[in-house]
Amino acid sequence: MAWGSAHPAPSFTLGHLLVLVAAEAELWLCGHQDSFRSRFIRINMWAPPRLLDLAGQSLLRDEALAIAALDELPVELFPPLFMAAFARRHSKTLKAMVQAWPFACLPLGALMREWQPHKEIFQAALSGLDVLLAQKVRPRRWKLRVLDLRRNAHQDFWTVWSGTRSGMCSLGEPVTTQPMSKKQKVESSCMGAKQPLAPLQVLVDLYLRKGTHDELLTYLIEKVKQRKGLLHLCCTKLEIVAVPMKHIKMILKMVQLDSVQDLEVNCIWKLSTLGNFAPYLGKMGSLRKLLLSHRNTSSYTSPEEEEQCVAQLASQFLSLHHLQELYLDSINFLNGRLDQMLRCLKSPLETLSITNSLLSESDLMHLSQCPNITQLKELSLSGVMLTTVNPEPLQLLLERASATLQDLDLNECGIMDSLFSAILPVLSRCSQLMILRFCGNPISMAALENLVRHTVSMSKLTHVLYPPPLESFDDDYGVLHLGRLTQLHATLKRMLHEFGRQDIVWFSANPSVLW
Repeated sequence: MAWGSAHPAPSFTLGHLLVLVAAEAELWLCGHQDSFRSRFIRINMWAPPRLLDLAGQSLLRDEALAIAALDELPVELFPPLFMAAFARRHSKTLKAMVQAWPFACLPLGALMREWQPHKEIFQAALSGLDVLLAQKVRPRRWKLRVLDLRRNAHQDFWTVWSGTRSGMCSLGEPVTTQPMSKKQKVESSCMGAKQPLAPLQVLVDLYLRKGTHDELLTYLIEKVKQRKGLLHLCCTKLEIVAVPMKHIKMILKMVQLDSVQDLEVNCIWKLSTLGNFAPYLGKMGSLRKLLLSHRNTSSYTSPEEEEQCVAQLASQFLSLHHLQELYLDSINFLNGRLDQMLRCLKSPLETLSITNSLLSESDLMHLSQCPNITQLKELSLSGVMLTTVNPEPLQLLLERASATLQDLDLNECGIMDSLFSAILPVLSRCSQLMILRFCGNPISMAALENLVRHTVSMSKLTHVLYPPPLESFDDDYGVLHLGRLTQLHATLKRMLHEFGRQDIVWFSANPSVLW
């Protein structure tokens, strides 16, 4: 029977499809016979459409026939026909195709990236899911388990199936076109009758920003509410920017939080509001990347309030067994309390970034002794003041990460010659280091020359971003003297040539200087 119709569908066989293809091909050939006569003369002739494309065009001319054909449609024709129906906004055909989709995953988001989705088309796709979920017995051809609305996922699927690029692409095993044996039919029938329907997943990336309204997201949330338990909203990437907590709670209670792998929170909240958000973080057991940037809106926060917030936040890390990347920006309530959070880390980190924050010397010592920093590939302490700290914690931190560290960012840390010279020996033992950044630090020319001598043996090092040396500034007014700077740069460049390390790219904080 036809999808979404009370009337019996016209019978449709592969023979009908071949007739349609032949007729379409004949029409196309008649209109392009001159091109064929000259195809051996014109080398750059436009390629003729494939038979699959011609069949799809024919079917879409009669939407009722296209819908009736889906039960016998070859798997190979589904993706190009779906693309054509999507581009031409054939909402009824799309709704029926979602129900008959012969793959485990439908990457609708990739098409939405190419063509700005019309609300009616998006609703048609979700209505197709609705029809499936309303059925008590699983349809024979039902393979669909995941509707992927992420715009950067599965780009290859559509290009391969549309014939614009060669290659192999699969989103799960398609429906078999071979006839089933009698035994298989009986088993299949029993399974369809007894097996409970598994929830259907909708994959999204969510970007929640203050002052924006996503009409499609609102519609999707309503569908999830209506089909609670049968339709799971799964989010791999979640980004929250200055959104009121009331709005966040309304959305997050509809999301399968254990599906979130990448979380970015840029908030201007009171500490109490951040504490209210913390329990949601603890439910994201699959989280691999966490970025938390917090600017407190309160003019004064009591030590007790800060202590409570740190405890609430740190306790959530006990549930994050897969966390690999941790970015903390402007988290000043961690000052003197970093150890509470570090103790709760459950997995080795590959990236640790603590930026624009106040850290005490004891915080740095706890950081250097943390068991989960020995596999770091990226470390950033940009904007953390290190002017008066003892070099020992930083030395130990670099030593323990020396076997794996690839990217080190010490920009704007107030590092002076004494501390810089103290860490150079251990820095030279970071055998995997490729990128070194330490702009915005008051370093002398002698310290930079010392850096060259310590790093020329580091074979993996390719990029160094460094500040203009103190000698390049005017003594009286602190103004950068470009002529003096050029001479000092020439000296460093000559040293690199003498050591045979012309391959290292040195960037200065002055944008006019690049080697």
